[in-house]
Amino acid sequence: MSTQDSHRGPSGSQEPVGDLVQRASQQLTELVRGEMRLAQAEMKEKGKRYGKGGGLFGGAGLVGFLTLQALVATAIAALAVPLPVWAAALIVTAVLGVITAVLALTGKKEVSQAAPPAPKQTIDSVKADVAEIKESAQR
Repeated sequence: MSTQDSHRGPSGSQEPVGDLVQRASQQLTELVRGEMRLAQAEMKEKGKRYGKGGGLFGGAGLVGFLTLQALVATAIAALAVPLPVWAAALIVTAVLGVITAVLALTGKKEVSQAAPPAPKQTIDSVKADVAEIKESAQR
């Protein structure tokens, strides 16, 4: 076996080993950068969902607080005045309660769609890349 034979690339070309190592290093760097961009995009999307869900939960809390205030006003009105006033207050309380329920359920849905916070697609992609590299190294 000549010295030149030990410097042949995988396809039998006459590329020096240093060039092959440099090219592999560049490809690995590009791969890592690509995976980092994917992780960043995935985390940005999850962050948006957590933010939206949190805002909806905040809205539900505010409307829930207003519901409690209306319930108190309803109880006072029911004790202090004839039927039409407390009936009106009860209707307002029921409407606020429905709004609270809708906001809370929508917020819960948004947060559950964002979970888990780990960039799952990127992790799976990196695992596949590592498996491919290991397989290539064994050949």
